[in-house]
Amino acid sequence: MATNEKVDVVVVGAGASGSVYAAVLAKQGKKVVVLEQGPDWQLSDLISSDIWGRRVKPAGGPFILEGKHPVSYGYQAGWGVGGAALHYFANFPRLLPNDFRIKSEHNRAHDWPILYEDVAPYYDKVARDIGVSGDAKAEEIWRPAGEPYPMPAMKTFRNGQVWLKGFEAVGIRMVPAAVGMNSTEYKGRPACIYDGWCHVGCPIGALANPIVTYLADARKSGAEVRPWSAVTRILTNPEGTRVTGVEYYDQKREPQAQPASVVVLAAWAAQNPRILLNSATDKHPKGLANSSGLVGKYMMTHFISGTLAIFDEDVENHMGTTGAQYMSYDRYGKTSHKEGFGSSFIVAGFALKTNDLGGIANARLDLFGADLHEFMKRAKRGLTRIGTFGEELPNIENRIELVSDKDEFGMPLAKIIHNYDKDAESVWNANFEEGLRIAKATGAKDVWSARGNMPTIHLMGGTIMGTEAGNSVVNSYGQTHEIPNLYVAGPGIFATSGASNPTYTIFALSLRGAEQLAASWGTVTD
Repeated sequence: MATNEKVDVVVVGAGASGSVYAAVLAKQGKKVVVLEQGPDWQLSDLISSDIWGRRVKPAGGPFILEGKHPVSYGYQAGWGVGGAALHYFANFPRLLPNDFRIKSEHNRAHDWPILYEDVAPYYDKVARDIGVSGDAKAEEIWRPAGEPYPMPAMKTFRNGQVWLKGFEAVGIRMVPAAVGMNSTEYKGRPACIYDGWCHVGCPIGALANPIVTYLADARKSGAEVRPWSAVTRILTNPEGTRVTGVEYYDQKREPQAQPASVVVLAAWAAQNPRILLNSATDKHPKGLANSSGLVGKYMMTHFISGTLAIFDEDVENHMGTTGAQYMSYDRYGKTSHKEGFGSSFIVAGFALKTNDLGGIANARLDLFGADLHEFMKRAKRGLTRIGTFGEELPNIENRIELVSDKDEFGMPLAKIIHNYDKDAESVWNANFEEGLRIAKATGAKDVWSARGNMPTIHLMGGTIMGTEAGNSVVNSYGQTHEIPNLYVAGPGIFATSGASNPTYTIFALSLRGAEQLAASWGTVTD
C-alpha cells in the first residue's frame, strides 16, 4: 500500500459538511486533503436535463434496503465533488427551539446537548458566507430574531401564489421561503434565472452548492481535493487512542494510505457508520467510537405528504425553483396533530418538469397510454403542488449493519433497516387530510393526494450527538467521545430530525464544529 505525505487534516467527503471543515481549516493554514469517491464536478459539467442529472446521483457499492419503509436514497444523495448539495433544492429553513428539547418538554426522543441559541449565530454566519435569500423578519412569528438575510426573498410565480387562498382559508400563515439561492448577484455569483433545474445542478452558480462556496474557498486557501478516492477504513495507533489517517482506493483501484493529525468523517449519513464499523480493531472490536453500540443506530428520515391541484389557468409551473416559494412552521409544534406526535413543515410552489421523481408524469402513477396523454395535456400548464414534511422520532431499531457481501474494494456492504412508527404514520395521514382541505379552498379544478408507499426523505442519524459516550457517538461539535482527533460531520450527528429540510443546519453545525476544532487544535492533536 502506497503511503502519502502526512497532512494536518484529511476530510472524507466533499459535500456540504466536508467543504465547511476544509474551508475553515485551510484558512487557518492547515494542510488539508479532501477525499471524494466520485468525479471532480465543475459548473461547466452541469447540464439542465433530468437524464444527465442522474450522473450526480449515488454510485459505488449499493446499500441493502430492508424494513417496512425502506430508505430511498438515490434522489437525496450525491456522487462526486459537491455531494448531494451539488443538486439539492436549497430550502433553508432552520430547526426551531422545540427541536432541541423534546425529552425535557415531552418526555419523548432525545434532548440535544445544545440549544437553538448555540446554533443560531452559525445560521447567520452561513447566510453571510454563501448567500441566503428570504425574509428573516417574517420568520420571527415562529423563531427568535436573527440577522436579516443578505438577499431579499426570491420572486414568486403563479404555481405558488394560487395556494395562498387555500392556506388562508385553513388558518395557516405562509412566508417567503428561505433558500440558499441568489435573488440578486452575491459575491460575484449571478442571480437565479428561475428556470427550475436546481435538482440537477445549477450551471451558472446561483445555487449555493459547495463547489462555488466553501469548497472554492478551501481551494483558494490551499486545500487539495482528491477525487476518485474511495475511503474504506480509518487507521488508528496501536493503542487505539488516536486516529492516524485513512485507507482509500484511488482511481486505478490501488490502495493508498493518507496519514493525518485529524480525520473528519464527512461522507453521507449512511456511509459514515459503514466506515466506522469497518474500521474495527482489537482495541475497538465493535468499530471506532462505538463502545456504546450506537454507531449506525437511530437512523431517521423525513416523510412527505404531497397534494396536487390542476387549475384552468396557466400557473407557470415550469418557472421558479425546484425547492419552494413559500414556507410555514404553523404545524411545527410537537403536538400540533391530535392524531400523532411530531412536527410538520409546510412548503408550496415548486417548478415542475415533465418527468423524473417530482415531475408531471409521476403525479398520476395510475395512468397509462391515452389516459396519461390526456392528463399530460391538461397538467402541462395547470398542475401545481404543495408538500408537508413530517418528523420521524429516533428509534434505535432503525439502523445500519455490515453484511458479508463486499464491494469492488473488498469493503463490506451495509444494510439499512427502517420502519416508521404509528406516530409517523398518523402525522403523515393527517398532513394529507389537511392538504386536501387547503387544495379544495383554492378553487382548483381537480385536487388529489400524491399518496403511495410512505416515502423517506433526508437521511439523518447513525452517529448522534449527546453528552457522553454512553448515550451518543459524538459531542455537540462532532468530536467523537472516544477518540479526540476523530470528528464526524453532517446530518448523521443530529440527535432528532425535526421536520425542516436539514442542509442549512448541516452547514451551521459543521461551521460550529470546524471553528471549535481550529480553536482547540493544540489540545486535539496532542
